[in-house]
Order: sequence, then structure tokens, then C-alpha cells
Amino acid sequence: MRTLVVSDVSPRFITQNSTKIMTKFIIFFGIILLLIAILVCFITNPLFPESKLIKSSMFANKDRMYQDVEFLTTLTPARNYKNLVSLNAAADYIKDEFEKLEDARVSFQEYQVEGRTYKNVIASFGSEEAERLIVGAHYDVCGDQAGADDNASAVAGLLETARILNSQKPELAYRIDFVAYSLEEPPYFRTEHMGSAVHARSLKAANVQVKGMICLEMLGYYSDEKDSQEFPISAMKLLYPSTGNFIAVIGKLGQGKIVRQIKRRMTKIQNVPVYSINAPASMPGIDFSDHQNYWKEGYKAAMICNTAFYRNKHYHQKTDTIETLDFDRMTQVVKGIYWAVINFK
Repeated sequence: MRTLVVSDVSPRFITQNSTKIMTKFIIFFGIILLLIAILVCFITNPLFPESKLIKSSMFANKDRMYQDVEFLTTLTPARNYKNLVSLNAAADYIKDEFEKLEDARVSFQEYQVEGRTYKNVIASFGSEEAERLIVGAHYDVCGDQAGADDNASAVAGLLETARILNSQKPELAYRIDFVAYSLEEPPYFRTEHMGSAVHARSLKAANVQVKGMICLEMLGYYSDEKDSQEFPISAMKLLYPSTGNFIAVIGKLGQGKIVRQIKRRMTKIQNVPVYSINAPASMPGIDFSDHQNYWKEGYKAAMICNTAFYRNKHYHQKTDTIETLDFDRMTQVVKGIYWAVINFK
């Protein structure tokens, strides 16, 4: 038997083997890159092609929104779960503002927690029996604070979206319920006593057909400072801006459609950058508001938010005051919310 030595292997054989190995490596690497690209698209919902702004005479009124936030943030004592007088004053204000809209059907949804009565405020537009879209925001605060961004900004956005709807009078193919919730904040966060949990359960119990739910949470704080945006996972810095001057649409895995359509509609009508994410509900921040309770009842839901404490260092602090809010950007975002609400599929 003859022993094979290196000198017996032809250069052609070596070249062919090297080429095959390189080809396999390129294919493998290409597949990995493709899978990464698909995963990134799945998470971030890029728009292809990118939406172009459409012209519209519709606008959100900055002065009215300022007045809404001013009223809520000057209530004393703070509108937390302990202070029913302030919570009821907030609920009455929201109800009064809804009742100024001639097309709205307005009501309280009252419920009991530990011997005290709390209220959700509901304003409905469109056919009574039609499938519903829920748009919600909580009006309570955590602790002894004004709660301008969290969450007076979103209540102002909720009210202003309803006002625009009332003035524009679009033809609606579905019913829209605007709901202001109590008890989103601790100590009732993630409990059955959250106002949104009470509302979502009532829809399920009544076998109401729900197209989806849009949660408004912290719409008022923006920053143009470099590195003003933080993330729950460091790797997200590769996918999203480090400057906190955008609004985010947030959903869980398996509900990418609702997130994509809200993002697309918002991008068409306003000029604040819109980013989005679909991620496991267990990721910090993904389920940090009222939309979680609609998921529990089997409904599609997404949150529109400025990313809360990942940007706003005034979160749950006494410094969360009206002076920190950017009402110009808020009005743009509300225009986008309105467009998403009336074009929901």
C-alpha cells in the first residue's frame, strides 16, 4: 500500500476543495444574515415603501391640550387611589369635556375596590351595535405628584382625538369607544382592580366584538439630546435611535399587524418619527400599561408611548410637571393617533 504524502495532492484538488468550502461558508453566512434581517423586520416593522405625509386641514389644538394637562396636574391632593375627591374631580372633568361633543354618548363605568367607588369614563361614537375599537388612557397618578407626562399627556391626547373626531365627522364603519381609566398605577397595577381590567372583562362578559385596543401612555416628553434614549436591552441600540425625539408603537409577539397598521397610519399624517416593536410581553416595558388587560381577554392591543422611564427621568417623580412637556410634538402625535383610529382595519 502506498502512503499519500502532501506532494501527491494536486493543486487543482486543493483549489476545488477550498472553493467548495468557501461557497458553503458564503451560503451559510448569507442564510444567517437573511434570518437576522427577517427577525429585525419582524421586531421593528419597517414600512416598505416609507409613508409620505398627506396634506390635511385637520389639526390638534395645542391650547386645549395644555388646558387639559393644566387642570389635571393642579388637582390637590394628587389624583392617586387614596384621594377619591381628586380622582372624582378628574373623572368629572373628562366626562364634561366628552359631553361637549354632540356626537358622543357619555357614561361612567363605576366599580368597587375595598369599599371605595372608582370610575372609568366612556365616550362612544358610531353605531351602538357595531364592532368596537377601544382607545384608552389612565387618569390616575402614582403617589404624590402632578403626573404631567404620566399620564395627563395621554388623557389630553384622548380628549383631543375625540374632539377631532367630533368636528371632522368621518363616516365610521365601526364603533369607537374612548375610555379614561382609573387605578392603572400601583398598588393596583397588574391586578384585577385596574380600570382597564374591569372594562376589558365587561366587554368579554357581554360578548362584545372588539376590533382592537389602542392604549395611550405618556405622549408628552421628548428630547433632542444625544443619548437621551435608553432601552431595556442594550442590543436595541443597534435598531433604534439614541435620541429620544420619537414616539413608539409597542405590541407583543403574534400581534404585529395591529402595530404595523398604527405605525403606517401615524407616519402618513404627522412629522414626529414613529418607531415600533413587537416583542415578548415579558420584556420590560412591553406590557407596562392598560393594553395588557385586553391581551388577557384575547383582544388585539397596542400601546402608543414615548417609552416612559427609558427616556423621561421625571417618571413617577414630583418633577413630572407641565413645564417638561413638548406640546408642539404632542399635537403632531395626536394627529397621527386620530388618523390611526379612523382608518383602523
